Amino acid sequence: MLSRYLEEEGLATTQIALVRPHTEKIKPPRALWVPFELGRPLGAPNDPAFQRKVLMAALKLLERPAGPVLEDFPEDAPASAGEPALLACPYIPPTEVTEGTEAEKLCQCFKAEVASLRPWYDISLQKRQRSTVGVSKLSMKEIGDFLCSFLIQGIPPNPRTEIPFASEIRYAADDLKAYYIESVTAQPGAETTDSKALAEWFWKDTFAGKVLLGAREVCLKSPDQAIQRAALVPREFAPPAPPQEAGPPPQRPQQ
Repeated sequence: MLSRYLEEEGLATTQIALVRPHTEKIKPPRALWVPFELGRPLGAPNDPAFQRKVLMAALKLLERPAGPVLEDFPEDAPASAGEPALLACPYIPPTEVTEGTEAEKLCQCFKAEVASLRPWYDISLQKRQRSTVGVSKLSMKEIGDFLCSFLIQGIPPNPRTEIPFASEIRYAADDLKAYYIESVTAQPGAETTDSKALAEWFWKDTFAGKVLLGAREVCLKSPDQAIQRAALVPREFAPPAPPQEAGPPPQRPQQ
């Protein structure tokens, strides 16, 4: 572990931990556990005073001798100020989507939804000067075609043969989610929306969430275990697994 190596070289280290059981098992020299959402080690965005408080608490652990030292941050992240923003895609399903299978209709609505978010994504890029979209190396059109292929024709070919297919599935899903979140939070009043509300919106209120749920069902039927394990849908939004059929009762050995 890097922190232990640095300690052995005479450099004191400290860190912020989001998952306490993992930190307890790893036993780094110094760690501050924070009770925040995953992906937000400093709490909610756009709150520099609170974020500084978290950083100072982590740095203060440098005063402690090598441990392992694991301390709990005593505060929860403050809630976003004001009323929660109403999250919505600026999109109305076209009335002409009347032909084709249910999967084809869903994909037409999904691709129109992706296109309708593009102006908001461009505004996000202009405001933030950065984006987390791009890990799949596919354009949004290519991601749409790739994910819809699962629903319409089953497992498609790997669009990037230099990496495992299961990895590209995850990357495409991650890019899609990032595109939607960055787009919707560029809308007025939505900048500080918490991640739980964003996840609820994405998985329950968008066509993109429905497409990923459908792709997940196809992946689960693949004989390739790596594809089965491709994490397209968080556990809290995945449909419950169907009950397994009970096998025949065990037979008693004959005397």
